[in-house]
Parts: sequence; structure tokens; C-alpha cells
Amino acid sequence: MAKKAIYPGSFDPPTLGHLSVVRRAAGVMDELEIVVVHNPNKNAMFSGADRVKLWQDSLAEAGLSKVRVSLLEGGLIAEHAVSLGANAIIKGLRTAADLDYELQFANMNRDLSGIETFFFATEPAYSHISSSLVREVAALGGDVSAHVPGAVAKALSERLGK
Repeated sequence: MAKKAIYPGSFDPPTLGHLSVVRRAAGVMDELEIVVVHNPNKNAMFSGADRVKLWQDSLAEAGLSKVRVSLLEGGLIAEHAVSLGANAIIKGLRTAADLDYELQFANMNRDLSGIETFFFATEPAYSHISSSLVREVAALGGDVSAHVPGAVAKALSERLGK
């Protein structure tokens, strides 16, 4: 059986920490699909379609041609994973608080579908980076180019008129 995983998240925007998780997950899975999800509890800077494009550009920039990207506008991640034929969900963890939060979803997703969640610890160099912090720093005129792929840095600059 092929090991197929999805890596779901809002990714608004993708960061180098996210890209690190993708690179490592792609190394242990036969297939990997990033699933950009709509989170109604967050006020997104980029549309879902924009985030898919940012991922596609970032993956091309990183030479990760075998990773796919899709958009999920609604519904359960577990059901979507099953519909894609995935047998694993990938999540990145920056802190112990992330584990506490993500463990609830991992257990629920397993209850709903039988799909296991695999956690990847963030590389220490990226442990302080979050999409919300990147957005805030960029909006205030800070340089976030060391924390995001080049395509994302360009999109942030264009979006914020900087």
C-alpha cells in the first residue's frame, strides 16, 4: 500500500517552517498533497486560490515537483483525506501548545476515518515563525524575507504596497 498523506492548514501565508515540514514529509511518503483549507475563525490576508498559487510557486522554487496542492473550502479534513485516498495526515508542531491543540484533532480524525496523524517537529530555526506573525511584521513594514519563500515575500510586498 502506497503511503499517501495530506498536509492541511490555512497557510496564510506559507512560511519556511511549513516548507521544511513539506520537504521532510515528502521524503517519507510516496505521495504528499498540501490541502489549503478555509478557516472561518481567521481573517485571511490571501484568498484560498492565492494561497494555492503561493504554494505552487514556493514548491517550484524549492524543487519539490512531486508535491500537489489543492483547496478545501469546507467540510471535514478526515472525509477529504479519505476521498483523496490518503492514509495519513501530516501536522507540524512548533511548541507544546501546538501538540495540545493538534492532538485533539488527530484523535477525532482517527475516530472519524481511521486515518493516523503524523507530527513533525519544527526545525529550531523556524520554531518562532507563524503565518500570523509574518503577516503582522510585514504589515508593519518589517522584512520577512528570511522567514518565507521568495514567492511569498514578493506577494506580501505587492499586497501591502511595500
